[in-house]
Amino acid sequence: MALSPGSSTATTHAARAHARSQAGTAAATQPTVPARTATDRPPGVAAEAMIWEETLGPGGAATHRLPRGARLRLLDVEGDACVAMVLHRADAPTERLNVADTVKVQWQAYPGPASVLLSDMGRAMASFIEDTSARHDTMCGPSTPADNTARYGSGDAWGAHPSARERLLNGLAKHGLTGRDLPAAVNLFKRVVVEPDGALVLDGAAAPGRHVTLRAEMDLLVSVANCPHRLDTRPAYTATPVRLTAWTGAPAASDDPIRGSSPERARAFDNTDELCDAGGAR
Repeated sequence: MALSPGSSTATTHAARAHARSQAGTAAATQPTVPARTATDRPPGVAAEAMIWEETLGPGGAATHRLPRGARLRLLDVEGDACVAMVLHRADAPTERLNVADTVKVQWQAYPGPASVLLSDMGRAMASFIEDTSARHDTMCGPSTPADNTARYGSGDAWGAHPSARERLLNGLAKHGLTGRDLPAAVNLFKRVVVEPDGALVLDGAAAPGRHVTLRAEMDLLVSVANCPHRLDTRPAYTATPVRLTAWTGAPAASDDPIRGSSPERARAFDNTDELCDAGGAR
């Protein structure tokens, strides 16, 4: 359809002027570029330490590389976010998050403060150094196009009701990865409880302002998607904004309390140290 002569973008000059007039405006869900200009940083975090600041709305997704020692805070702004997250080793993404081993090795299916996310090589990838939510899911994985089509009528990655799986795949594609590289995700801010009869029940109680802070135990590729949980039966596509804030930090020390909290976690940290001390060559 042709633009009317009176349209503010009917000519190239008018379109350029309109675009430039948007400078300085901000959307509710977008990255802050450069990250050091972000306001309301976590206490004690200097602007120069910032490496990532972004807010994701419903169906939003992001992928970012984090160096070893970096902190990543995920803030559930309004209390109804559901963040599907996967991790890959940045320099060798064939090594990736293994949710089954994360559960099995730590003897715990419900992650929370001091939990460690493990790779399929038995290494510590990230630790929960803060967690005011402690309501997470290691059992259901990301929502799928079939889930969303059945509930909302569509599940395409760029449609009105994108699934977490498709949004994660889009992010990984930017780094040359495909569906075969997508592991099971951990879902943050939505707890799934196993009932005595084996049924999986979603605990979807809202908790505005709760957050998780992760410490990267190796150089990571972090991928996240903010989409309704696959057990969420509400007819409306509901996922409130999540704010992602990352900054540089020191790796875990030899006397780190999370490292020393169990023999299994200590071994996972030792495995990561061996890799990193060798320059990531294994």
